[in-house]
Amino acid sequence: MAFESLSEKLQGVFKNLRSKGRLTEDDVKTAMREVKRALLEADVNFKVVKTFIKSVQERAVGQDVLNGLNPGQMVIKIVKEEMEALMGSTMTEIQLRPGNEITIILMAGLQGAGKTTTCAKLAGQYKKKGKRPLLVACDVYRPAAIKQLQVNGEKVGVPVFTMGDKQNPVDIAKASVEHAQKNGNNIVILDTAGRLHIDENMMTELIEIKDKVDVFQSILVVDAMTGQDAVNVAKEFNEKVGIDGVIITKMDGDTRGGAALSIRSVTGKPILYVGMGEKLEDLQQFYPDRMTSRILGMGDVLSLIEKAEQTINEEDALRMTEKMKKAEFDFNDFLDQMEQMKKMGGLSNLLSMIPGVGNKMQGLDIDDSMMDKTAAIIYSMTKEERANPKIINASRKRRIAAGAGVPLAEVNRLCKQVQNQKQMMKQMSGMFGGKGGKKGGFKLPF
Repeated sequence: MAFESLSEKLQGVFKNLRSKGRLTEDDVKTAMREVKRALLEADVNFKVVKTFIKSVQERAVGQDVLNGLNPGQMVIKIVKEEMEALMGSTMTEIQLRPGNEITIILMAGLQGAGKTTTCAKLAGQYKKKGKRPLLVACDVYRPAAIKQLQVNGEKVGVPVFTMGDKQNPVDIAKASVEHAQKNGNNIVILDTAGRLHIDENMMTELIEIKDKVDVFQSILVVDAMTGQDAVNVAKEFNEKVGIDGVIITKMDGDTRGGAALSIRSVTGKPILYVGMGEKLEDLQQFYPDRMTSRILGMGDVLSLIEKAEQTINEEDALRMTEKMKKAEFDFNDFLDQMEQMKKMGGLSNLLSMIPGVGNKMQGLDIDDSMMDKTAAIIYSMTKEERANPKIINASRKRRIAAGAGVPLAEVNRLCKQVQNQKQMMKQMSGMFGGKGGKKGGFKLPF
């Protein structure tokens, strides 16, 4: 996960600050040297780090901080505020034209940044919001680019306009706007061609499209894995073509995260979204305050709630509430829980959003593939066994273990886990006015 190393180092610095009853200027300067080193190792732009450290240090060595009741906490608060400011302070939306006017969004980026997939992800989000997006295949150079956009467009239920790979991208863009006008589409997303590196032909083509078509927003897609190169690409695109914002992809990968902390300062343009996975729904709006909280190990409860709201529908929530009232829980419910957890980004991702848990996870090896092994055990059971765990005796357990290709101990552990969950529900059932509980008891806020 992005920022993992940076988060670990910063939390170590903060731990030392909290342990001191009072702080001196030297204490602050020592802490800032460690923060500076951590940021540079995370591939944050050198000039950005220099300005950031200067701002924090000037605020942190003030008398109000050093002589305060909890100077360590005050310094951490200053670091948090300055880091939020570094990334833009507030969430920024892609601007759309009012009413049903057509908004043309030009998507640009180097090859391999995930631009085509991001176009479909963005279109899918707009469709959910009640808009009528149209995806446009303007990449006539990369083999299978058009087909990829069509496949992804079909997945999110958004139409794709294409004229094949023999036409000029400028002509395709112009024709797509006419098509949108005739078919009632109010957002046109142009998937333009990428290159392995920035070249004049690429820039000229983008400038021509913007000259011939009334592009309202120009969005650059960059790959977080490329670190400082992503920042340099953003700077050059902004200077030569002009961009309105940036989408950073592959933030779920093994990246140091420096691009997210540098792009706003270097280009002056906001980060709009971050890609947190391969699935088409894994495109998240970028909130500087939430990202800062996660980097500093303070969790991200709002994003966790939003993920839950998007993943768990009202019908499922009510069904689970009824089961809790009756203290019922079986292997089918266990499977449902794992599926919802996967949709929400996996166990390690969810734990990182819980305040106070993220920093305790450092050094722990949380393997999300364990859920696949657990699912294999459950799928080795009969329908009756899944619905009624009580009937699973020793011989059945041996058969299940053999079918799943796991040791018998794994099956025993899972059966115990389900039994514990059921027992916990039984203890809670009184709160819901269930068996043995009082009427009018506590109800889930669904």
